[in-house]
Amino acid sequence: RSLSWEQRFKILKGIASGLLYLHEEWEQVVVHRDVKASNVLLDGDLNGRLGDFGLSRLYEHGANPKTIQIVGSFGYMASEFSRTWKSSTSANVYSYGALLLEVAYRRRPIELERHCEEMVLVELVHSLWKDGRILDAMDKRLGNSYVVEEAELVLKLGVLCSQAAPESRPNMRQLTQYLDHDASLPDLECQNLVIQDDPGLDQIIV
Repeated sequence: RSLSWEQRFKILKGIASGLLYLHEEWEQVVVHRDVKASNVLLDGDLNGRLGDFGLSRLYEHGANPKTIQIVGSFGYMASEFSRTWKSSTSANVYSYGALLLEVAYRRRPIELERHCEEMVLVELVHSLWKDGRILDAMDKRLGNSYVVEEAELVLKLGVLCSQAAPESRPNMRQLTQYLDHDASLPDLECQNLVIQDDPGLDQIIV
């Protein structure tokens, strides 16, 4: 069955809170390394929780993550993996951004069967944002049954999380503050956002 917007927004907030705990509030930093829709678990009240920690890595707060074997899922991997071979909290943020867009649009981050300009979801949403039509990226099955301000926030955060430079992405504390309406998203010039600065893993695979 299709989830309502209220249910989707609640799930996304739950996943954000979980990632914040893993990144900042536990005794070590936990990098999940496989944040994606199929690893989101729902309880009877539709609270979202991350599952499948088989690929996760731990490191001390303030430490530099070690070089690792590349793991993750197609469409959710940050493009810097092709340069650094390091997993990090900012890479988790990238994956969370892909999840935000997937839940709002209700399609996978990359769909090879689509036309070129629609193949990569984040590029499609970024283009719609630049054209002033970002709500065209919302799941058509919702009709008008969503909160416009929340929908715009989720879509814009999805693009912000997908920026090519890891340091340009918001962290999970900022994301939870935006989603909880404890902070306002600053005015942004979407034309200045760089979504990819090199082919990245996804483009190499394509």
